[in-house]
Amino acid sequence: MKAAQIKNYGGSEVVKINNAPKPSVSRGRLLIEVHASGVNPVDWKIREGYMKQMAPLQFPATLGGDFSGIVAELGEDVSGFEKGDEIYGQASITRGGSGSFAEFATADVNTAAHKPKNLSHVEAAALPLTGVSAWQALVDHIGLSRGKKILIHGGAGGIGTIAIQLARHLGAYVAATAGAKDLQYVKELGADEAIDYKNQSFENMLHNYDAVYDTVGGETYVKSFRVLKKGGIIVSMLEQPRSELMEQYGVNAIGQFTQINSERLSKVAELADKRVIKVHVDKTFPLEQAGEALEYLQSGHPRGKVVLKMKKN
Repeated sequence: MKAAQIKNYGGSEVVKINNAPKPSVSRGRLLIEVHASGVNPVDWKIREGYMKQMAPLQFPATLGGDFSGIVAELGEDVSGFEKGDEIYGQASITRGGSGSFAEFATADVNTAAHKPKNLSHVEAAALPLTGVSAWQALVDHIGLSRGKKILIHGGAGGIGTIAIQLARHLGAYVAATAGAKDLQYVKELGADEAIDYKNQSFENMLHNYDAVYDTVGGETYVKSFRVLKKGGIIVSMLEQPRSELMEQYGVNAIGQFTQINSERLSKVAELADKRVIKVHVDKTFPLEQAGEALEYLQSGHPRGKVVLKMKKN
């Protein structure tokens, strides 16, 4: 089978399309015929070696996590799925899978769920990390509800796109930061206020917010504490909580490591099937251009998601 692999850490030049052996299915795992695979920042970070202390790779390593496809084989002790089922989920080698930038991948049964019926494989492949990240932050960590006010950073990105729609569905007042060209886009997603992060100071414009969801990090994270009211909460995808800021502003801070599981994937699929959340795919690439897809994600500011397409669907 074809697979986008690396045999050492580095830039896009280390990504090679190899003929790799089809992974074999084992107890508690599924073998998936991959139709599409979502591309995420964590994929190029793994390629560059950012995660090597936490999750050292055995080379050659197949990249990719998010997938949508068809169950080809079931391992022992797998229930809830049948051969031929359309499923989606996470197959990253850092999560016990074999890597989704390939024609076939294995995934732990607990990191997969039935694919949203209303979505194509390309659209479904854009959802596992973005959808579960937004759900975990807004529902599980923040407990967002009607009438609450939330600021979402990186509103036009993959996670931001889903988070705005989910926050709106939960009844919150939503402010979002984005680039000038994306302000209209985030408003169409449901943001009540769209702020140009380059030319406007969100920390001077917004006050007494219940929550901030940060997908940007750095100075943006630090400035965000000024937006929150006492007792508020900030969840960041990139920063760890800083006790001095928490004490200074009287707020709670959480550093989120997204945990994709079947239950959260099923909740996200339900929202997609009810058309509460819509997926925006910025660009698709064939598997053969996996290196270029990672480069495009890393160097640009895609609106929504970048997806590798293995099959016509």
